[in-house]
Amino acid sequence: MQGPEPGMQVVHQLRAVTVELDLLAAGFAQRNGLHPTDLRALIWLLDAARSGTQATPGRLGRQLGLNSAGTTALIDRLERLGHVRRTRDPGDRRKVLLTVDEQAVALGWSFFGPLISEVVATLDTFSSAEQAAIMRFLVAVAEAVGVKRRTLQTSAGPRRSLPPPPHPGAPPAP
Repeated sequence: MQGPEPGMQVVHQLRAVTVELDLLAAGFAQRNGLHPTDLRALIWLLDAARSGTQATPGRLGRQLGLNSAGTTALIDRLERLGHVRRTRDPGDRRKVLLTVDEQAVALGWSFFGPLISEVVATLDTFSSAEQAAIMRFLVAVAEAVGVKRRTLQTSAGPRRSLPPPPHPGAPPAP
């Protein structure tokens, strides 16, 4: 009997990496008094800063799928913890911009920095052409996942629930 086809092997590896990263992130959040959504917010804010995107409460809420009350509570919590600052946009004083405080960046690097260094070192073992192929693949996967997530966020209708698991010893379903 053969193992799964190469495409499914890659899917299984992506799932394994996702699970490990989720568990690692949950551990970091718990150790630092953060909710998993707090960590997702900080990651999005850091990515926004890196890409030159203005981080506003509205954009953050849309990215995380939160309503305005939930977004405000999230920002209030991160601000109380000293991880995020609200500032006024100098070009439009009505607009609030969000920035991640340097101590939050340092906290993240102290925990995730060694893993990031290991990932970069692993990537350096590949040729430039292989690195480009890996990057194209990861960008395409991230886009496919993002499309699926956005589709779920915007789809209307009631949520379907899964059937309950069978009782031990019950005959298999047809």
